Amino acid sequence: MKTTYKQNLLTITLACAVAFTAFIAQADEVLPSWNDGSAKKTIVEFVSKVTTPGSPDFVPVPERIATFDNDGTLWCEQPMYFQLIFALDRVKALAPSHPEWKTKEPFASLLKGDVRGALAGGERAIGEIVMATHAGMTTAEFEKLVKDWLATAKHPIYQKPYTDCVYQPMLELLAYLRANGFKTFIVSGGGIEFMRPWTEQVYGIPPEQVVGSSIKTKYEMRDGQPVLVRLPEVNFIDDKAGKPVGINQHIGRRPIAAFGNSDGDQQMLEYAQGGSGARLLMLVHHDDQAREFEYGAKSHIGTFSQELMTEAKAKDWNVISMKEDWKQIFPSKK
Repeated sequence: MKTTYKQNLLTITLACAVAFTAFIAQADEVLPSWNDGSAKKTIVEFVSKVTTPGSPDFVPVPERIATFDNDGTLWCEQPMYFQLIFALDRVKALAPSHPEWKTKEPFASLLKGDVRGALAGGERAIGEIVMATHAGMTTAEFEKLVKDWLATAKHPIYQKPYTDCVYQPMLELLAYLRANGFKTFIVSGGGIEFMRPWTEQVYGIPPEQVVGSSIKTKYEMRDGQPVLVRLPEVNFIDDKAGKPVGINQHIGRRPIAAFGNSDGDQQMLEYAQGGSGARLLMLVHHDDQAREFEYGAKSHIGTFSQELMTEAKAKDWNVISMKEDWKQIFPSKK
């Protein structure tokens, strides 16, 4: 039976309708934990511009670099940085071998349960705690300590593993970018060897794509085996102005997208914006006390000052509102 012009037209129309419906469904599946709004729209439009061949903003795959802060951007950072909680737990575990800590600060206060008193010494006190708990062992031994701690330790408020205190919308963003040819990196003030043991499993970011602060290490032969020993000396601080330096040293390409949440990320976003072509710069704003925490200018952790907010507006950085832009904060229970 010969098909008529009307039948052909109907077939084409139906095919177009099916294709359009599939396109709409696919669009709805992009970043499903994000509310429809300026933040989600900005991300999707940016990705479309830089990945569409022929677009004036097209970026070749090797140059699609996206950098993410970790604490407060990819996972929770309250009531204190998780790595610091790890260090405090290590002090308790090591205390029997250090009787002098009973009278030596900041350890004496920690052992009495006075965390605030112990940290009153500021960066000096934190440095002492970190060096006492992070050095004097091989890199393999430290990796095992981190993995063992994460397997048992739980967030003091949410009572679930710290690796479950990650942000579902950001997990979706990481996956979305990678699906569009991006290579995603962590650029954090946290310890590089504290993050590397778990970032691939949690974020899909392999250890070689983690940039962070570090202490010095030394090559040795122990029992006939080559090892790297962690020394009680700072090697590099990957925070604030250190972040662009770390990006240059570890990545070698200027990112075209950068994501942070605090004053410590300002220089990373400035550095990313300094390149040519389309750029995506975003800051997570913790403004949801009901589902997570609300903090900013007055917080000593994850400080988001008014000066940073002013700069974000002046430079057209997109501020992500956890309260308004995210349908959910943490991954649903499996």
